[in-house]
Amino acid sequence: MGNRLSGKVAIVTGGNRGIGRAIAERLADEDAMVVVGDLRDDRSADSGSLERLTFMSLDVTKEASIRAFVDDVLQKFGRIDVLVNNAGMVIHKSIDEQTAEDWDRLMAVNLRGPFLMAKYVVPEMRRIGVGAIVNIGSVEGFMVNPWHTAYAATKAGVHGLTLGLSVDLGPDGIRCNTVCPGWIDTELNRAYVELHPDRSLVERELGQLHPVGRIGTPKEIANAVLWLASDESSFVSGEMIAVDGARTKKISLPSILDEEYRAKLTKPQS
Repeated sequence: MGNRLSGKVAIVTGGNRGIGRAIAERLADEDAMVVVGDLRDDRSADSGSLERLTFMSLDVTKEASIRAFVDDVLQKFGRIDVLVNNAGMVIHKSIDEQTAEDWDRLMAVNLRGPFLMAKYVVPEMRRIGVGAIVNIGSVEGFMVNPWHTAYAATKAGVHGLTLGLSVDLGPDGIRCNTVCPGWIDTELNRAYVELHPDRSLVERELGQLHPVGRIGTPKEIANAVLWLASDESSFVSGEMIAVDGARTKKISLPSILDEEYRAKLTKPQS
C-alpha cells in the first residue's frame, strides 16, 4: 500500500474483472478513490478489495449512460483526476464473416466509448487544472492477429485518439497516454488456450513469442497504468507504451533459423 494517488478520484471502465480489475485494485493500493464503471455486476473478489472500490453501472456505448455515470461520480466524490478507458471487446471473424453490426459494436465499445468518456470527464479535469487519461490500446494497434480486422482498426483508432487528446488537452494540464498489452494471462485468454488439445504446448509457444520468455500478468499492465496516472510521469503525454515483453520488437524468422533463439529462451537459468 502506498500513497502515490492519495486524494485522487479515478474511474476505471470495464473494471469488474481481468485487466480492468487489476488496474482498479492497483490504483486503490496507492490510496486513490476508485470508481469501477461496468455493465456487469461481478464483484467476486476478497472483501478487502471490494471495500476499496465503488461500483457503478455504465454502458460505454450509450452517451446518456456515460453522462449519468460522470454526474454520479461527481456527486459522490466531487472531482475526477484519472480516467482509465479499459472497457473493450474483440470479435474473431474474417472480413467475409464480419457484419456491419459486428463492426459497429466494436467501434461503439472500443473507440466511441473512450471518446465519450473523455468528452464528459475532461471539463471536470479542466476545472481542477490537472488530469490523466490512460487508454488501454493493444499491440494490435501495431501488428494484427488473423481475423482481427475490426479489433485492430479500433485499437489503432484509440492510439490516434490518444495523440489528439494529448495535443489538445496539454495546455489544460491534462495528459493522455495509452498502454498496449501483449498476451496477458486473463480468464478470457486462458479460456481461448484451453480450447486447444495440447494446452501446455500452446502456453510454451505463447511464452516464446515474447523475448522475455513468458506471457504477462494483469498486474504488470496495472503497474504501467499506475505510473502513467501518477505524478511520476508528469512530462509523459501522447505515448503508446507497449507492455509486451518485447514481442513487437522481435522480427519474425523462419522456424529453422529461430530454433537456437527459442532454445535459449527455454533453457533453465543457472
